[in-house]
Amino acid sequence: MAAWIVLVCALITLQAVYALSDCGVAPLNTRIVGGQNATAGSWPWQVSVHYQSSHICGGTLISDQWVLTAAHCIIKNSLSAWTLYFGRETQAGPNTHEVKRSVSQVIVHPNYNNYYSYNDIALMKLSSPVSFTDYIRPICLASNSSQFYSSTSCWATGWGKLGNYEDLPANAPLQEVQIPVIGNKQCSCDYIPAQDVIIAQQMICAGQQNKGACQGDSGGPLQCKQGSKWIQAGITSFGVPCAQAGFPEVYARVSEFQTWITNQVAGANVGFVTFTSSGTDTDRSFVCCSNNSGNSAKFAPELGFFIFSVKMLLDRILV
Repeated sequence: MAAWIVLVCALITLQAVYALSDCGVAPLNTRIVGGQNATAGSWPWQVSVHYQSSHICGGTLISDQWVLTAAHCIIKNSLSAWTLYFGRETQAGPNTHEVKRSVSQVIVHPNYNNYYSYNDIALMKLSSPVSFTDYIRPICLASNSSQFYSSTSCWATGWGKLGNYEDLPANAPLQEVQIPVIGNKQCSCDYIPAQDVIIAQQMICAGQQNKGACQGDSGGPLQCKQGSKWIQAGITSFGVPCAQAGFPEVYARVSEFQTWITNQVAGANVGFVTFTSSGTDTDRSFVCCSNNSGNSAKFAPELGFFIFSVKMLLDRILV
């Protein structure tokens, strides 16, 4: 009898651990419409990436020991300069459910191109694993067979600027915004006025006027819900600051990097889930009618604003 009781208890414990480690589940998130302030635990995979004690980028927890972020956020390879915060609500605190970790390894995609923002993806390994709670959990990643049709509703999150010239107060909570996916054909058309921008297959666009990512949101997630799971579709990469009409933000398309991520994390329990959009993809029949190609110089200096903001912050830190 005692042996059976021990076995049953062990099975219950294993089930509880498995439930906590299930990717993409946010028990405290009840969001169904767009908003501004995110309540504690709404996005338990959101990471605040700090360089020398200052928040410079976002990231996502994808297992108990790995964080996904943007390659352009990795401004220095010195491991001791990085601190990652999990369960954080505000940059000023107090953050009751927060834990922090140092970094033992940083892996930038070998084909990252900072001029065109190709392969804008990086991994950071924690010095020690984090324990999962309702406030700290991993997100699911979009598998290589995922389809995100134009107009798919997703969410962007981060502690970045509220506008091109408006900083987020340090005591303000994590911000959230609901935005639609913009198909690559339409996005390429939208960016014709911007010089030297190529919307590649490894990118995904999302946003609308006055709704989108801004400086400081780099590396954070574009996440979409399917059933009870949240799936990361993109990693915040670049745009014309901030959320300007006709210029959706551009993200690294996570599904394009499944093989690379899997190879780097060496057996870690990372959850890849296939996201399937319903209906038809209107972007397939999209025809670009833009006549703005002559205005390219107007927008060229503003592209890559995420990269510029990180470099400016680094300059201030090192002065």
